[in-house]
Amino acid sequence: MTELHSLAEVKHQILEICRQKKRSPESVKILAVSKLQSHEKIKSLLAQGQIDFGENYVQEFKEKQASFLENQIQWHLIGHLQKNKVKTIVGKCFLIHSVDSVELAQEINKRAAAAGVRQKILLQVNVASETSKEGFIPEVLKNEFKNIFRLPHLEISGLMTMPPFVENPEDNRLYFRKLKTFLHSLQLENREPASFCQLSMGTSQDYQVAIEEGATWIRLGSTLFGSRQ
Repeated sequence: MTELHSLAEVKHQILEICRQKKRSPESVKILAVSKLQSHEKIKSLLAQGQIDFGENYVQEFKEKQASFLENQIQWHLIGHLQKNKVKTIVGKCFLIHSVDSVELAQEINKRAAAAGVRQKILLQVNVASETSKEGFIPEVLKNEFKNIFRLPHLEISGLMTMPPFVENPEDNRLYFRKLKTFLHSLQLENREPASFCQLSMGTSQDYQVAIEEGATWIRLGSTLFGSRQ
């Protein structure tokens, strides 16, 4: 069972890990995963200074965004995004973490062009090659990377992964390391801008290991909110 922590406790953990790894604590951002969580719990984290919240489902994303219009929340989408729902997300979402195909990237680019915006995204990579999960297989993304980066209305900020669910966080260290290595290889081979540097990896089960391996976004649900309704 995941241990519940306050936002301050998590920030202290980040500070200590970054000190050990000689990283800047500011390089690690917390994404509070508010899927199926109450408005009261979101308000509590807002009061503690949390501004980044992530949703899995488009409908819930829309409902919560409408309920918190007066708050300075940066909403993220971290769940699988269907192409027919892209138009309801583009321009309203700070960062889409889960772009898992060339076709989806093209649709986001098309809708962003129509809306007159440049949408910030991450490319989801299936580093464990799990058949039950979405995401680019690394070799496929390597071949398609230049085509995706040419899409003018996308700002591609980095990579995301969802490794296997494990009891022992150490079991996922290999996958976090693989994602970071893959990011570096894409940077070198394609001479991409410095803004292509984000790594969204690590959840309530394994975020400490993910930070040690270079995570810049950690996605925390039960650690910050407790159990879902």
